[in-house]
Amino acid sequence: MTNKMLSKVEGNVLTLERVFNAPRELVFQAFSEAEHLKQWWGPSGWSIPVCNVDFRPGGIWHYCMKCEDKAQGDFYGMESWGKAIYKAIATNEQIEYTDYFSDSEGNVSADMPSTDVILQFVEFEGKTKLINQATYASVEALQQVLDMGMEQGITETWDRLEVHLQSAQ
Repeated sequence: MTNKMLSKVEGNVLTLERVFNAPRELVFQAFSEAEHLKQWWGPSGWSIPVCNVDFRPGGIWHYCMKCEDKAQGDFYGMESWGKAIYKAIATNEQIEYTDYFSDSEGNVSADMPSTDVILQFVEFEGKTKLINQATYASVEALQQVLDMGMEQGITETWDRLEVHLQSAQ
């Protein structure tokens, strides 16, 4: 990929930025509609067999990522469930939500940190700059997800988003 993700850690806040060669409306749709999310969400080799989106303030996005790549060894067949609760939405501009690790029933994991996320979709030279600001309860909580390889996972996920956006135009 020619476009690298910029990553900055300040205390308990992780900010990620990347420019996508697609209109802002399409990038926003890719984050707000299940039909889009199923095509690109998750790192390489993972699929989204469950993706339920109620895209409105107070609505919930509940999903399952499943490793389909036998080359990923112990991860093959593993499921990782997540749940987001949308707080505020400004169409084509911003999505605010709290992101949780969960189980298949939507019960939030007490062992894993939650994340308050603000996604901004900014017009940038005919493209879209995506700014993801993730705030954690503590520096330690942020470090926990960084140690799990979250940055690599997001890099791969956003690479998949770039491919999806090109095919969706």
